[in-house]
Amino acid sequence: MTKHTSHEIDIVKSDTTKIDAVDFDNLTFGRTFTDHMFICDFENGEWQTPRIMPYQPMTMDPSARVFHYGQAVFEGMKAYKDDDGKVWLFRPIDNFNRINKSAARLAMPEFPEDYFMKGLTTLLQMDSAWVKPGKGNSLYIRPFIIATDPAISASPSNNYRFMIICAPAKAYYTGKIRVLIAEEYSRSANGGVGFAKAAGNYAAQFYPTSLAQEKGFQQVIWTDADTHERLEEAGTMNVFFRINDTLITAPLSDRILDGVTRRSIIQLAEDNGIEVQVRPITVTEIKEASKNGSLKEIFGAGTAVVISPISAFEHAEELFELPNIENSYADTLKDKMLSIQHNMAEDKHGWRYMV
Repeated sequence: MTKHTSHEIDIVKSDTTKIDAVDFDNLTFGRTFTDHMFICDFENGEWQTPRIMPYQPMTMDPSARVFHYGQAVFEGMKAYKDDDGKVWLFRPIDNFNRINKSAARLAMPEFPEDYFMKGLTTLLQMDSAWVKPGKGNSLYIRPFIIATDPAISASPSNNYRFMIICAPAKAYYTGKIRVLIAEEYSRSANGGVGFAKAAGNYAAQFYPTSLAQEKGFQQVIWTDADTHERLEEAGTMNVFFRINDTLITAPLSDRILDGVTRRSIIQLAEDNGIEVQVRPITVTEIKEASKNGSLKEIFGAGTAVVISPISAFEHAEELFELPNIENSYADTLKDKMLSIQHNMAEDKHGWRYMV
């Protein structure tokens, strides 16, 4: 390993690479990681000098507060490579702002923007060979912050670790999925942390999702905790409904994540003359729309999946199949999004960021 400092980042380069042993045509999402990782520790009330080092296990005290009180937040982003070999990020400042919003809600210190952007771009430049060109190929990027203070008293940590790790990715979900609309369990509640990318939000979803999978469904459409009538998210994604030619998605609240993909889909739809309504939508409304034939599509939207079409949903033991639509909004908007991300189409909103 060779060590040097670059623009206030201490860098230790790996002497070898794992890339030659990776089958990029048969990747399991989130199981293969690049050669390097980014680390920055918060100690004595301030963020210390950032480091990039070979990807490796880390040692942590069993009493670290992250294990006991769940102070952990994360982000999901991607890097893309165009046909000229240039590497691009998509709306990275939005991810930076959101991780700090999540951190603040969990009483964690916000991370400096210059450390975030410089660390991220330096890491991607070092591991750029892991970013494969072609639509559907990407490098998934996972920034996260955890509480590392070795103490089990129930209070915020004094010490934290910010990290970025990267995993090459192909399509996260493939094909259409079937979903179960939640009637008992909730993803989040008023006044809670549903808007934040807090690790515990996802852990709490695993059990009700496993129950849905036992019934033959891949995901759950989450409803509000008060009435279980308002439709809010689908699995780990924001969710869109197409009734006739109108695209509808739930408004943001302290229960719903402000998805970067969600925001982009709304803008792309409007750019292409699709009417978009951001408003509450109920279980009763979509069931009635399905019965009268006006419900054309439902799809989830998120960084890992981009857009995932839904083919059927069940509620109160009643199954509703969605029609097969040619030139669907899901396919059209996904193609437009991927074309921008891969530098294959005009980026009139300035979403791309060259590494």
